[in-house]
Amino acid sequence: MGPFERPAERAFLAATLLVALGGCLRPDDVPTGPDAIPVPATTTVEVEYTQPNGCVSTTVNCQDLVIFLGSWMQPHGQIFLTRNASHHVWTGSVSGVPVNFPPSGAPFEVRIYDPFLQTDQATRYTARRLKIGAQMLTQIEAPGAHDEHALVFVDSTGQGHNPF
Repeated sequence: MGPFERPAERAFLAATLLVALGGCLRPDDVPTGPDAIPVPATTTVEVEYTQPNGCVSTTVNCQDLVIFLGSWMQPHGQIFLTRNASHHVWTGSVSGVPVNFPPSGAPFEVRIYDPFLQTDQATRYTARRLKIGAQMLTQIEAPGAHDEHALVFVDSTGQGHNPF
């Protein structure tokens, strides 16, 4: 008979392995994996844009919708604003906006597509006359250019903050 062929020897071997492996498989030794990626807090913001009085567009219909875009949005995630029938004010609610105020990182870039302002084949954006929450945005980048945009921080209540 070879080694470990008797039932007693096999039982002894099995018991020895269980004791040895039992010391290796303690629950506190099992790796838990990486920490969870923190999900940023999000909020809903109210957007208000005041359209200029006259349409100067030569390339699109002046009755087209006004569109809001933010740098945190996915491609094609733009928000179509709703016009107040009594004047040239367009409003909308944007949900899922990441909170970045108090400032953490760069401010968001926001812009408006306004059909009134389209004068050539290149799409023109504006950030003038734009409010996030009750905050009129004043930090305008590339003023007068086709890619004009404003910078803004957003707090957990949906209020916009101009960069310092």
